[in-house]
Amino acid sequence: MRLASVLSSTCALVLLVGGWTIAGHLQGPGYDPVTQTISSLAAEGARDRWLMTSAMFAVGACHWITAFGLRAAASTGRLALICGGTATVLVAMTPETSTGAASVRHAAAAGAGGAALAVWPMLAAGRDPFTPWGLRPVISAAATTFLLAGVAWFVVSVQVHTAAGIAERVLTTSETAWPLVVAVSALGHAGRRSTVPSGGDSPR
Repeated sequence: MRLASVLSSTCALVLLVGGWTIAGHLQGPGYDPVTQTISSLAAEGARDRWLMTSAMFAVGACHWITAFGLRAAASTGRLALICGGTATVLVAMTPETSTGAASVRHAAAAGAGGAALAVWPMLAAGRDPFTPWGLRPVISAAATTFLLAGVAWFVVSVQVHTAAGIAERVLTTSETAWPLVVAVSALGHAGRRSTVPSGGDSPR
């Protein structure tokens, strides 16, 4: 299951970045990734909107798989990651209008997803001395602090209409990359533990 989490979290990151890169290219020169959000790539009337929509559905599903496989993480953190994945799917199901306006459901899903994916590292932290480094309390708290700062940056960027596209890309990339970091640390930790003798005297 640890390997499945590594694979699913890797796919999530590739699908997200690859999705907005290709979808943005297909929009032509009229699309500005600095100021326009990812959601506009899946908005009603967007060219080949199915591409970004499908990517968001897949990213959400990947978060579910990752959460189920991260047995080393605390249950509350895994649940928050599942909620983040579910919110990502709901964002895909409630696209912006052709004028760029976001519905209440779209905004609520995006907000809930961003918050859940920001706080899950801290909620997933373990207290066991054998906890993988990616789930240790100090590192997890630092990750959540960084991600919440990214959420704040995005919210401010949307309100003042400046660089919202960049802020969202930094935030979503960071939020999607952290499950991969945790999954890799859990896989590496399991490998190291399996090489440690379970008992007996050390060789003289």
